[in-house]
Amino acid sequence: MNTRPFLNAALLALLIQPVYAAIDSREATISGRGGGPGRCTIQVDVDGAAEIEVSGGTGRLRTLSGREAAWRQFHCSEPMPRNPADFGFGGINGRGTVRLIRDPRSNGGTAVIQINDPKSGRSVYGFDLQWRGFGGGGGGWAPAPPPGPPGRGPGPGAFPMARAIRICQDSVTTRLNRSGYPYVTFGRTIPDNNPGRNDWVSGTVSAKRGFETTWFSFSCSVDFRSGTVRSVDVQRR
Repeated sequence: MNTRPFLNAALLALLIQPVYAAIDSREATISGRGGGPGRCTIQVDVDGAAEIEVSGGTGRLRTLSGREAAWRQFHCSEPMPRNPADFGFGGINGRGTVRLIRDPRSNGGTAVIQINDPKSGRSVYGFDLQWRGFGGGGGGWAPAPPPGPPGRGPGPGAFPMARAIRICQDSVTTRLNRSGYPYVTFGRTIPDNNPGRNDWVSGTVSAKRGFETTWFSFSCSVDFRSGTVRSVDVQRR
């Protein structure tokens, strides 16, 4: 019996096996309401090599070699927009290499991260994606509408509350970034509707520096008609 055809078939099967990479898709857990700087925190188990593709609120984990990679955490404040004006990649941890190989600003809002784990056995890898700016599909900033009729004071037609909140969050983010906190995630953000103080926005925010996460309280005095921030106060909790 000629066994050569069977040997050739077995060899061919071994050669083409790496082409079929395992893919595990997952939807992010969304915790925010959108309208401000966005952030995704991702953790995966890898033993070999893997790629993570993030588009909107969907993640695809592809095993390139070794044992099948697995999700640990996929948490976002909002879906990543299709064309973020500003994008950051950081908060990296793990024993191997983690690198961004496709920037969402250059390919329609898809980020691709590649992980290479050099040692045997599984290891946990984590990283953060953060963005700000215009975008479709989640969290874009709309241009401010024209001001309302003169002489009526701030009102719904003068400067929308959502825009005021965004301006306040931008100012808080800038202040924390300058204080050495590159990653900022907003918690509760509310306007103060008490008589005489309806131009105030306040809330809580967490800021990350290295492995340290600190919570702050903030408040902004906002001019609804002009869209400017009169003052910003950020206090460590």
